[in-house]
Amino acid sequence: MDAENPGNTKIVNLALQGGGAHGAFGWGVLDALIEDGRVEIDGLSATSAGAMNAAVYAYHKMTGGMEAARQGLEEFWRRVSHAGERLRGPFDGWLEGCGLGHFTARGWTEWMTRILSPYEFNPLNLNPLREAIEESVDFEALHACACTSLRICATNVRTGRLRIFDNPEVTADVVLASACLPHLFQAVEIEGEHYWDGGYIGNPAIFPLFEGLPSRDIVVIHLNPIARPDLPRTAPEIMNRINEISFNSSLLREMRAIDFVSELLARGWVKEEHREKLPAVRMHSIRDDAAMARLGVASKTNTDWAFLTGLRDRGRETAFAWLEANYAHIGVRSSVDLAAEFL
Repeated sequence: MDAENPGNTKIVNLALQGGGAHGAFGWGVLDALIEDGRVEIDGLSATSAGAMNAAVYAYHKMTGGMEAARQGLEEFWRRVSHAGERLRGPFDGWLEGCGLGHFTARGWTEWMTRILSPYEFNPLNLNPLREAIEESVDFEALHACACTSLRICATNVRTGRLRIFDNPEVTADVVLASACLPHLFQAVEIEGEHYWDGGYIGNPAIFPLFEGLPSRDIVVIHLNPIARPDLPRTAPEIMNRINEISFNSSLLREMRAIDFVSELLARGWVKEEHREKLPAVRMHSIRDDAAMARLGVASKTNTDWAFLTGLRDRGRETAFAWLEANYAHIGVRSSVDLAAEFL
């Protein structure tokens, strides 16, 4: 039994990566953790699609419990899929089947973002995700949520610094700011400052989970593969790999810092009177690099229901396998070798 939780479950904090439609993998992980029932999620540090999953999960858990959270996540992703359907042209499926994907609505959007800014091709600042998240979460009610601690990450455009929004600050604008890719959407203004996707600085940020939460166990849910076996050679492959490296860089830096502090503590190189000042955390990692590496950056805008549920199912399988192998380690020790896996 976990010393930090005398009940029947073990308490963890989750760090949810962003990755557009690949966030459906994170949905699957959450769905599996809820179904399994042996893990209680206390804090959530999340970015982009991870922030949307986090807000939907926290709100529905607060209003209806764990099964409501499962249902709320499914309804949210259905809304995302429906929003994508409205943007698809009537012949998109046929064009994709003929290998003419660059002529589809998705293909035209990708082409336009290379030569026009969202202030030019989207002057009305339309965002199909706004309706999906606003229909899924009552943000005024979420401000009072006491069952889940949220830390939503966004990048301040002016300063280049990461801003962390907690429960009383989280709004639809905050979640959309966390997911604001600057080549697709206009920067989101909050309290006079403008924000882009939090993944540029924290994807996800780990440090917000170090203080103010009872559990020392942090589980990172990865969407972007750390490593790829093959050298990218085509232009799309190169851009995809640049995207992955960029959005993993902040996470790798934090992992290096955590490993350094853990090494200091383990070797007794910190005086006893100072040990409590350093965050001794147990790190865990739920990931499937092999599966996610088969997906290109273009699939991050794929909102087809079959694609999303396929990712969900893969996330579920990965989470159940992780629980089978690592549940006993929660509350005891880290289940991932940071130096070997990330450094």
